[in-house]
Amino acid sequence: MLSSLSIKNYALIDNLQVNFNNGFSTITGETGAGKSILLGGLSLILGKRADLSSLKNIEEKCIIEAVFNITNYNLKALFKTEDFDYEEQTIIRREILPSGKSRAFVNDSPVNLNSLQVLGERLVDIHSQHQTLQLTSNEFQFQIIDALANNQDNLQNYKQELKTYKDLEKELKELLKFQSEAIKEQDYNTFLLNELTQANLVEGELETLEEEYETLNNIESIQEKLSEAYQLLSDEQIGVLASLTSLKNTLQKLASYSNKYETIFSRTQSSLIELDDVFSDINKLQENLDADPNRLEVVNSKLKTLHNLMQKHTTNTVSELISIKNKLEEKVAFTQNLDDSIHKKQTEITSKENQLNTIAKTIHERRTKAIPELKAQLETILSNLGMPNAQFKIDLILGNTFLANGQDDLSFLFSANKGGNFNELKKAASGGELSRIMLAIKSILAKYIQLPTIIFDEIDSGVSGEISNKMADIMLQMSKTMQVISITHLPQIAAKGHSHFKVFKEDVNNITQTNLVKLNHDERIVEIAQMLGGIDTTASAIAHAKELLN
Repeated sequence: MLSSLSIKNYALIDNLQVNFNNGFSTITGETGAGKSILLGGLSLILGKRADLSSLKNIEEKCIIEAVFNITNYNLKALFKTEDFDYEEQTIIRREILPSGKSRAFVNDSPVNLNSLQVLGERLVDIHSQHQTLQLTSNEFQFQIIDALANNQDNLQNYKQELKTYKDLEKELKELLKFQSEAIKEQDYNTFLLNELTQANLVEGELETLEEEYETLNNIESIQEKLSEAYQLLSDEQIGVLASLTSLKNTLQKLASYSNKYETIFSRTQSSLIELDDVFSDINKLQENLDADPNRLEVVNSKLKTLHNLMQKHTTNTVSELISIKNKLEEKVAFTQNLDDSIHKKQTEITSKENQLNTIAKTIHERRTKAIPELKAQLETILSNLGMPNAQFKIDLILGNTFLANGQDDLSFLFSANKGGNFNELKKAASGGELSRIMLAIKSILAKYIQLPTIIFDEIDSGVSGEISNKMADIMLQMSKTMQVISITHLPQIAAKGHSHFKVFKEDVNNITQTNLVKLNHDERIVEIAQMLGGIDTTASAIAHAKELLN
């Protein structure tokens, strides 16, 4: 329940602090006194978007804070899902800064507006005249029936399966579109794949082939140079190896005289060993070097193939060609297997359709069972509210289309007069009748949906006299299990409240301000008397006010 509300620097409110009790509270005040401002501030607490124009003083921030006692409302799971800190006395705060930035907090932890709206829907139901118009919408009518039918779990399951079903349909549509396009490209992709497959691509082979080509293509020059090098190294008279051997022998005789000669000798000996290895390798290269025109032709042909493919596919390496080949293989294979994929997807959709049909049928059966009970309760309550001939004709037809909340087509018709024709609510009921119908519905829903607080904003619009007294009795009955707050212009309703608040305007330092105060017993008598007879209260109005309060 709403325990307290604090509003600073909002619209015409400078600084307001009010505490609420459980049970039934009424709020009265002249037209334009600021009751809508009060609801506007509370709406911000419940997640409505902020507007910079709401600031009373644009140089200071607006702060709205509400305390809710949520001990008995099973909200721990919601707090965990939304990552809120759970407190039995939960504090929600909104701040609107002069810059226009808005911030929201739950138990001093910052939260986003979407999460705040989710929480707000579980804390307070603000019934406005706009919501009375919602009564004429199919969506709201389904919500009423589903509450009595206890369809919440079924509807949640249905909506999850419906989302999966729509996702599957989208995937099938994409598969069919892909198949249509892929068929056109299949021959070309297959040709490209065969071309790359026949090339027998090997990672890094381009560099190897280019090196082999250079060798085979220059075989005579290489043989000549290797032979020349062989002679330079091996000639017995002037060969490098013979000369270096002589040098080594000469230096060996000096090595015993000093370390520095020993060092020179060692370096010479190392060079001789290395050069001897070079000579050996040159000899092997000569032995293994053979002219092979056929191989040269093969290598040249493969190189041309690779270069042509790289040019065709705009690549620089064989590795990129291999990657393209792999993708083409996937495309070709996928296209070839599309029929299987499409058939599999169609099977999944059929299975999901069967699940949805089963759930929708359960929802329909529960609704069908709940409708007579809803109809009977509504007509009984409305009879007590001065509409003895009110009748509802509620028909439900199970169709084949998957709608957002099942497969049902709902006809919710009303007749206010005996023998009258049934028609849609918006055509058959007046404003006062719609208000009474909405109150009847809210009183029924209160038995099925656990909600800490409900606020009625002039739900008594269009009614008066004894009917308003009975409407007050219904709200009083509802307040036994929930907190009910009614903003009203009718003294009969104002008098039934356990607590009575008054909204009024006053001028402070030539500035108009809105305030809200809780009235004591004597103040209530005066307020109700003025509601009955105007500002100048008469003795009879005072007596009538006392009678209403008693």
